[in-house]
Amino acid sequence: MDNIILISALCLAAGFALGYYFFRTVILKKKRATLLKEAEIEAENIKREKILQAKEKFLQLKTEHEQVITERNNKIAQAENKLKQREIAMNQQNAEIQRKQKEITAAKETLTSQLEIAEKKVEEYEKLRQLQIEKIESMANMSAEEARAQLVETMKEEAKTEAMSYISEVMDEARLTAGKEAKRIVINTIQRVAPETAIENAVTVFNIESDEIKGRIIGREGRNIRALEAATGVEIVVDDTPEAILLSAFDPVRREVARLALHQLVTDGRIHPARIEEVVTKIQKQVEEEIVETGKRTCIDLGIHGLHAELIRLVGKMKYRSSYGQNLLQHSREVANFCSIMASELGLNAKLAKRAGLLHDIGKVSDDDPELPHAILGMRLAEKYKERPEVCNAIGAHHEETDMNSLIAPLVLVGDAISGARPGARREVIESYIKRLKGMEDLALSYPGVTKTYAIQAGRELRVIVGSEKVSDQEAEKLSQDIAKKIQDEMVYPGQVKITVIRETRAVNFAK
Repeated sequence: MDNIILISALCLAAGFALGYYFFRTVILKKKRATLLKEAEIEAENIKREKILQAKEKFLQLKTEHEQVITERNNKIAQAENKLKQREIAMNQQNAEIQRKQKEITAAKETLTSQLEIAEKKVEEYEKLRQLQIEKIESMANMSAEEARAQLVETMKEEAKTEAMSYISEVMDEARLTAGKEAKRIVINTIQRVAPETAIENAVTVFNIESDEIKGRIIGREGRNIRALEAATGVEIVVDDTPEAILLSAFDPVRREVARLALHQLVTDGRIHPARIEEVVTKIQKQVEEEIVETGKRTCIDLGIHGLHAELIRLVGKMKYRSSYGQNLLQHSREVANFCSIMASELGLNAKLAKRAGLLHDIGKVSDDDPELPHAILGMRLAEKYKERPEVCNAIGAHHEETDMNSLIAPLVLVGDAISGARPGARREVIESYIKRLKGMEDLALSYPGVTKTYAIQAGRELRVIVGSEKVSDQEAEKLSQDIAKKIQDEMVYPGQVKITVIRETRAVNFAK
């Protein structure tokens, strides 16, 4: 009985399992059919979307291609129009040339006929002249050569008498009008040259985009700004002035190097001591190249050729020097123009006078023999670089420190005086001011261990850079006191001078 119940239960369970299997199979088939339909519908939609996208892309490409073709056709049409216009112009020119050729041919024929007539008339005149000479010789009982010699002698005597009288009158008139004529030449010379007035500036303003850059220029604990001041010798004033940094130094070359270096550093964005030294060195080379280029451009502007390369460099160097507040290159150009104009008025060699006027102050920009007067030093430099003796003498004599042996020497002297004496040309204090600053720097440089010195803040501070291997911290303190005492004892200056001794130790290595 139990076995029958068990078998029945098993059969019932097997039936349920079979029914569930067939039910699940039917459901899976329906789901598969549904998924296939959805996939077909989705594929059809994707197909339609891709076809639409392809059509849109095709239309877009077609439109762009048509635009390109249209532009190309327009350019071709414009080129054809230009060619047609050029062809019309050339045809007109050819017609004009042919017309002028016809006119020239007709004029040539006319001149040929007139020339033949003139030759015939000359022959007839020569025959008549010969007949007249023969008649005169027969009447005077003297040949034509004898009459000519007698006439020449008579004319010579008369000419000598008239010449002596004329020379005497000219000399008398020259004595009376020499002063007046000299004033006229000088006034005309000044009026024909209109130079600018002197402008001397000890501060350069460096503009920045925002005040955030000031922090990067100063650097951590002021390292960047100290490195920049030490490399350029210029005081960099970073204060509350909005979007501006002041560069203070009496030497315009240093200020220009500092300005260009700051501009490159700010533009590049990398500001640190090693980069600062690299950029400053590079800018100094660029400024040297600019000096040479300025010298060449000045010589070209003035029409002076054949100048030695070193003299050209000295001429360019004058751009960054001043004399009594007057820019030395501008002053030399003025003197060159003055000398050229006066030489032209007097009938002298204007080019030679202009050359001497440009070079008359080159002794001021030379570092050789600073004990010599600049005029004598300039004369020696000109002789060294094979300038003509007249030019060398004019350079050396423009302050009457040597004898004048040429006519252009007094012109250079007068031109130098005119350029320096005109209103607004010079300020009397600048020469002694620069000499005082130079004296301060040289005084500090005379101490052992000092490598560089810079006078900044218009002479109110002296920066002294010493070698860390030669001077210790205690010695740096003593050096500052010694320099201050020596300046106080030996120099005359307004106010007080701050002495700053800078000593730094740097360790540099390279990874290879």
